[in-house]
Amino acid sequence: MIDIEHAFEEHRTMVASLAALTPLMTTIAQRMSDCIAQGGCIYWMGNGGSAADSQHLAAELVGRFTRERRALASVAFTTDTSILTAVGNDYGYDQIFSRQVEGLCGPKDVVVGISTSGNSPNILKAMAAAREIGAYTVGFTGKDGGALKSAADDCLVVPSPITARIQEGHILVGHILCDWVEASVMGSDTHV
Repeated sequence: MIDIEHAFEEHRTMVASLAALTPLMTTIAQRMSDCIAQGGCIYWMGNGGSAADSQHLAAELVGRFTRERRALASVAFTTDTSILTAVGNDYGYDQIFSRQVEGLCGPKDVVVGISTSGNSPNILKAMAAAREIGAYTVGFTGKDGGALKSAADDCLVVPSPITARIQEGHILVGHILCDWVEASVMGSDTHV
């Protein structure tokens, strides 16, 4: 049996450690807000649980987080099964995101790659493609940051070696960023 209290303590420790990343989160949030204000789009990608987080965060922006407002431009590269399977079959799984970056992204956009290890080949290829286009690239990772730490313009490394805690940190940070962007668009921090 697992020690539930120990799991809670790991979570609390991870959350407390995120406070040190506040300046980086502020930078990322402001760049995302600027992207939306300039008519750009925020793109998200990841594998497995990180794919689910990508879809979740894109939905918070297109739908709403906590405020009634217009829809915001955000897309998860993980949702189009025809693109994923065609590119995976014809070019290889490591290009499923980079081909979408090449076809959809521009310099006004933000591209977020989520990888708990920081070493997912398809995320790294997409970051390279996005940087070549001139998009602002953001990594969400954990542990030591992996290769994603230097592949993205800014990389938020959740300081934990535990995948579950890293994923919990990613969704918390993602919610904070969505809250910031939404408040920026609304010109208010009032929640519904």
